[in-house]
Amino acid sequence: MARPEKEAVVAEVRDRFARAKAVVLTDYRWLNVAEVTELRKRLREAGVEYKVVKNTLAALAARQMAIEGLDEYLVGPIAMAFSYEDPVAPAKILADFARERRKLELKAGVLEGRVIGEEEVKALAELPSREQLLAMVLGAFQAPLRGLATVLAGPLRNLAYGLEALRKQRAGEASG
Repeated sequence: MARPEKEAVVAEVRDRFARAKAVVLTDYRWLNVAEVTELRKRLREAGVEYKVVKNTLAALAARQMAIEGLDEYLVGPIAMAFSYEDPVAPAKILADFARERRKLELKAGVLEGRVIGEEEVKALAELPSREQLLAMVLGAFQAPLRGLATVLAGPLRNLAYGLEALRKQRAGEASG
Protein backbone atom coordinates (compact mmCIF):
# COMPACT_ATOMS: atom_id res chain seq x y z
CA MET A 1 0.00 0.00 0.00
CA ALA A 2 1.41 3.39 -0.98
CA ARG A 3 1.96 6.04 1.66
CA PRO A 4 -1.01 8.26 0.60
CA GLU A 5 -3.30 5.21 0.75
CA LYS A 6 -2.03 4.34 4.23
CA GLU A 7 -2.56 7.92 5.39
CA ALA A 8 -6.12 7.81 4.03
CA VAL A 9 -6.83 4.55 5.90
CA VAL A 10 -5.37 5.98 9.12
CA ALA A 11 -7.52 9.11 8.73
CA GLU A 12 -10.60 6.95 8.10
CA VAL A 13 -9.95 4.77 11.17
CA ARG A 14 -9.20 7.86 13.27
CA ASP A 15 -12.53 9.35 12.14
CA ARG A 16 -14.34 6.13 13.04
CA PHE A 17 -12.71 6.11 16.49
CA ALA A 18 -13.77 9.74 16.99
CA ARG A 19 -17.41 9.06 16.06
CA ALA A 20 -17.81 5.65 17.69
CA LYS A 21 -19.42 5.20 21.09
CA ALA A 22 -17.93 1.70 21.20
CA VAL A 23 -15.45 -0.35 19.19
CA VAL A 24 -14.94 -4.10 19.59
CA LEU A 25 -11.85 -5.86 18.24
CA THR A 26 -12.15 -9.45 17.06
CA ASP A 27 -9.92 -12.16 15.66
CA TYR A 28 -11.90 -13.47 12.72
CA ARG A 29 -9.33 -15.84 11.16
CA TRP A 30 -11.29 -19.07 11.78
CA LEU A 31 -14.49 -17.84 10.14
CA ASN A 32 -15.32 -18.86 6.58
CA VAL A 33 -16.77 -16.44 4.01
CA ALA A 34 -20.40 -17.44 4.70
CA GLU A 35 -19.94 -16.89 8.45
CA VAL A 36 -18.30 -13.50 7.96
CA THR A 37 -21.14 -12.52 5.63
CA GLU A 38 -23.72 -13.60 8.24
CA LEU A 39 -21.87 -11.68 10.96
CA ARG A 40 -21.63 -8.53 8.83
CA LYS A 41 -25.37 -8.77 8.10
CA ARG A 42 -26.25 -8.98 11.80
CA LEU A 43 -23.97 -6.07 12.63
CA ARG A 44 -25.25 -3.94 9.75
CA GLU A 45 -28.86 -4.47 10.90
CA ALA A 46 -27.85 -2.98 14.25
CA GLY A 47 -26.10 -0.02 12.61
CA VAL A 48 -22.61 -1.35 13.33
CA GLU A 49 -19.75 -1.21 10.81
CA TYR A 50 -17.33 -4.15 10.71
CA LYS A 51 -13.98 -3.41 9.09
CA VAL A 52 -10.74 -5.35 8.70
CA VAL A 53 -7.88 -3.01 9.57
CA LYS A 54 -4.13 -3.51 9.37
CA ASN A 55 -2.71 -3.57 12.88
CA THR A 56 -0.01 -0.96 12.26
CA LEU A 57 -2.53 1.46 10.78
CA ALA A 58 -5.03 0.85 13.60
CA ALA A 59 -2.28 1.42 16.17
CA LEU A 60 -1.26 4.67 14.47
CA ALA A 61 -4.87 5.90 14.39
CA ALA A 62 -5.34 4.96 18.06
CA ARG A 63 -2.19 6.84 19.06
CA GLN A 64 -3.37 9.90 17.13
CA MET A 65 -6.66 9.72 19.06
CA ALA A 66 -4.76 9.34 22.39
CA ILE A 67 -6.23 5.85 22.92
CA GLU A 68 -3.61 4.11 25.02
CA GLY A 69 -3.22 0.40 25.63
CA LEU A 70 -4.68 -0.86 22.35
CA ASP A 71 -1.34 -1.98 20.87
CA GLU A 72 -1.19 -5.16 22.97
CA TYR A 73 -4.44 -6.39 21.37
CA LEU A 74 -3.40 -5.62 17.81
CA VAL A 75 -1.87 -9.03 17.10
CA GLY A 76 -2.96 -11.33 14.29
CA PRO A 77 -5.84 -10.65 11.92
CA ILE A 78 -8.08 -7.99 13.44
CA ALA A 79 -11.51 -6.73 12.49
CA MET A 80 -13.15 -3.84 14.30
CA ALA A 81 -16.85 -3.30 14.90
CA PHE A 82 -17.68 0.41 15.17
CA SER A 83 -20.98 1.43 16.78
CA TYR A 84 -22.00 5.06 16.51
CA GLU A 85 -25.30 4.89 18.43
CA ASP A 86 -25.62 1.95 20.82
CA PRO A 87 -22.44 1.12 22.75
CA VAL A 88 -23.82 -2.29 23.76
CA ALA A 89 -24.84 -3.49 20.27
CA PRO A 90 -21.46 -4.62 18.88
CA ALA A 91 -20.46 -6.41 22.07
CA LYS A 92 -23.84 -8.17 22.31
CA ILE A 93 -23.91 -9.28 18.65
CA LEU A 94 -20.28 -10.39 18.57
CA ALA A 95 -20.51 -12.23 21.91
CA ASP A 96 -23.65 -14.04 20.73
CA PHE A 97 -21.98 -14.95 17.45
CA ALA A 98 -18.85 -16.15 19.28
CA ARG A 99 -21.01 -18.38 21.53
CA GLU A 100 -22.85 -19.82 18.53
CA ARG A 101 -19.86 -20.45 16.28
CA ARG A 102 -16.95 -20.81 18.71
CA LYS A 103 -14.68 -19.54 15.93
CA LEU A 104 -14.79 -15.81 16.57
CA GLU A 105 -12.55 -14.47 19.31
CA LEU A 106 -13.32 -11.23 21.14
CA LYS A 107 -10.05 -9.48 21.88
CA ALA A 108 -10.77 -6.07 23.37
CA GLY A 109 -12.78 -2.92 22.95
CA VAL A 110 -12.72 0.83 23.15
CA LEU A 111 -15.54 2.39 25.13
CA GLU A 112 -15.68 6.20 25.06
CA GLY A 113 -11.95 6.44 24.38
CA ARG A 114 -10.90 3.91 27.04
CA VAL A 115 -9.51 0.47 26.17
CA ILE A 116 -11.34 -2.43 27.80
CA GLY A 117 -10.31 -6.09 27.86
CA GLU A 118 -12.14 -9.18 26.67
CA GLU A 119 -13.90 -9.74 30.01
CA GLU A 120 -15.21 -6.18 30.06
CA VAL A 121 -16.47 -6.58 26.49
CA LYS A 122 -18.32 -9.74 27.58
CA ALA A 123 -19.75 -7.88 30.59
CA LEU A 124 -20.87 -5.09 28.27
CA ALA A 125 -22.62 -7.72 26.12
CA GLU A 126 -24.66 -8.82 29.14
CA LEU A 127 -26.14 -5.35 29.65
CA PRO A 128 -29.68 -4.76 28.40
CA SER A 129 -29.97 -3.05 25.03
CA ARG A 130 -30.87 0.61 24.74
CA GLU A 131 -34.46 -0.31 23.84
CA GLN A 132 -34.73 -2.61 26.87
CA LEU A 133 -33.36 0.11 29.17
CA LEU A 134 -35.83 2.66 27.76
CA ALA A 135 -38.69 0.21 28.29
CA MET A 136 -37.56 -0.34 31.88
CA VAL A 137 -37.41 3.42 32.53
CA LEU A 138 -40.82 3.93 30.94
CA GLY A 139 -42.25 1.12 33.08
CA ALA A 140 -40.76 2.72 36.18
CA PHE A 141 -42.42 6.03 35.27
CA GLN A 142 -45.78 4.36 34.59
CA ALA A 143 -45.93 2.29 37.78
CA PRO A 144 -46.57 5.20 40.20
CA LEU A 145 -49.15 6.71 37.85
CA ARG A 146 -50.93 3.38 37.51
CA GLY A 147 -50.90 3.01 41.30
CA LEU A 148 -52.25 6.52 41.76
CA ALA A 149 -55.05 5.85 39.27
CA THR A 150 -55.95 2.66 41.13
CA VAL A 151 -56.00 4.45 44.50
CA LEU A 152 -58.09 7.31 43.16
CA ALA A 153 -60.52 4.91 41.47
CA GLY A 154 -60.99 2.91 44.70
CA PRO A 155 -63.50 5.22 46.47
CA LEU A 156 -65.43 5.68 43.23
CA ARG A 157 -65.55 1.91 42.72
CA ASN A 158 -66.69 1.40 46.34
CA LEU A 159 -69.43 4.00 45.86
CA ALA A 160 -70.61 2.18 42.74
CA TYR A 161 -70.65 -1.17 44.59
CA GLY A 162 -72.55 0.42 47.48
CA LEU A 163 -75.14 1.98 45.17
CA GLU A 164 -75.57 -1.35 43.33
CA ALA A 165 -76.07 -3.16 46.65
CA LEU A 166 -78.59 -0.52 47.75
CA ARG A 167 -80.44 -0.88 44.42
CA LYS A 168 -80.59 -4.67 44.82
CA GLN A 169 -81.76 -4.32 48.43
CA ARG A 170 -84.55 -1.95 47.46
CA ALA A 171 -85.51 -4.09 44.49
CA GLY A 172 -85.75 -7.06 46.85
CA GLU A 173 -88.01 -5.09 49.29
CA ALA A 174 -90.28 -3.94 46.47
CA SER A 175 -90.75 -7.46 45.08
CA GLY A 176 -90.99 -9.16 48.50
